[in-house]
Amino acid sequence: MAYLRRSIDSTLDQLLPELPAIALEGPKGVGKTATAEQRAAQAFRLDEPADAELIRVAPQAVIAASRPILIDEWQRYPSSWDLVRRAVDRDYSGGQFILTGSSIPKDAPSHTGAGRIVSLRMRGLAIAERQVASPTVSFQRLFGGKHEIGGRAVARLPEYVEEIVGSGFPAIRRLASRARRLAIDSYLMRMLEHEVTERGVGTRQPEQLRRWLTAYARATASTATHSTIARAAREGDGEALSRTTVNRYRDVLTQFWMLDELPASGLQLTGIRLGDAPKHFLADPALAVRLMDLDEDRLLRGAAENMLGPQDRTALGALFEALVVMSLQASAQAADARLSHLRTRNGDREVDVIARRHDGKTVAFEVKLHGTPSDREVRHLLWLKAMLGNDLADMVVITAGEYAYRREDGIAVVPLSLLGD
Repeated sequence: MAYLRRSIDSTLDQLLPELPAIALEGPKGVGKTATAEQRAAQAFRLDEPADAELIRVAPQAVIAASRPILIDEWQRYPSSWDLVRRAVDRDYSGGQFILTGSSIPKDAPSHTGAGRIVSLRMRGLAIAERQVASPTVSFQRLFGGKHEIGGRAVARLPEYVEEIVGSGFPAIRRLASRARRLAIDSYLMRMLEHEVTERGVGTRQPEQLRRWLTAYARATASTATHSTIARAAREGDGEALSRTTVNRYRDVLTQFWMLDELPASGLQLTGIRLGDAPKHFLADPALAVRLMDLDEDRLLRGAAENMLGPQDRTALGALFEALVVMSLQASAQAADARLSHLRTRNGDREVDVIARRHDGKTVAFEVKLHGTPSDREVRHLLWLKAMLGNDLADMVVITAGEYAYRREDGIAVVPLSLLGD
C-alpha cells in the first residue's frame, strides 16, 4: 500500500537536513516506522533479533551505516540513545539519525540527549490526513488574522462517528468493523496485560488497571480530578484506588504514550485566576470507544433520538472533541504552536483549546457538534478576545456541521473536515 503523507512529514523535511538526530515518539501503531522509512538510507529494527544483536555486539557497525540511519524501537536497547548522542557529539551535521520509540524505557538513558536529539511527538491520523475532504481553511493562516472562511463539508455527524470509532492508527482503520474491534481489544489487552505489567504495574490485578483506564476514558475531554476517576474505577462498594496506585498507573501509561493530556493554559490574564488541571484524552478516541463498550449505532441513536442515557450523549460530544484535539495537535506541530485549554479557577469561563505560537500569537477554539453555534455558546471566545486584544489572532468554533463561514462578531465556524494545516 502506498505511503499516505502525514503533517509531520513537512516538519521532518524541514528539520532533518539541519538537525543531526530526531526521535519520533508516540504509541504503538501510529505509523512512526513507516514515516521514518521514507527518509532513511538504512534501518535497524531492534524488534528484529539480528538487528538487536548487531547493535549490542557491534555498535560501531550501526553508526558507520549509510545515513540517515533509522534505529527503530530504540527503547528495546536503551544504550542506543547514548550511542547516537556520542556520535552526534563527534559530528553535529544534519540528517544523521532517526530514532523511533513506542515507550520511555524503564531504564532510561543516563543522558537526556538535550541539544543532540530532538524529540517529535507523533499521534494518530488527523482528519486532514484521512482524506475525508479537501480542506478549505488553513490552521497556520488563522494566526495571521482575517483568514477568509468558506466551504461546504460533505461529512456529517455519521461520518465523524465512523472516524471516531474507526481509529487513527493506520493499520487498524483499514480493517472491517468486526476485525477492527478485535484488533483494538487485542491492542488494549497486549498493552495492559503484557507491556505495562512488564514494568511491574498491574501484575497482581490487571483488571483493576483496566477499570481505571475505562474510568479515565469516561472522563475524556473533562478536567475530572484523579480522585474522582479513582472512585469511578472502584469495584462495587469497594474502596477507591489509592493516590499511590493512581500515580503509578498514570506514570506508566504516559511512558507508553497511551495518555495524551491537554495541559492547562499558561496565559497571564489580569485579575483572572486560571485552573491548572489538564484535560483528559487517550492516544486515540477509538480506544475510549472500546473501553466504554460503545459503537456507532449507540452513539448515533443517543445523539439523534435521545433513546439512551445522558452518559452516551455526553460521550459523543467528548469523543468528537477528542477527534478534534488529535487533529489540531498535528496542525499545531506543523505550525510550531502548542495546544492547551483554558478554564478559570471557579469554572465560570472556559475555552476548549488554545493554540499559542512561538511568537505569542494565539488562536482560540471551541468544539460543538452542531453547525450553528449560538451567541451563548461563543461568549467565552468573545470574553477571551476582550482580555487578549490583538494577541488573539482568531476565534474558531469547530463543528460537525455543513458550512464554513464567519459570523458577524468575527468568529469563524469551521466543520472539522474542512480544517487543514
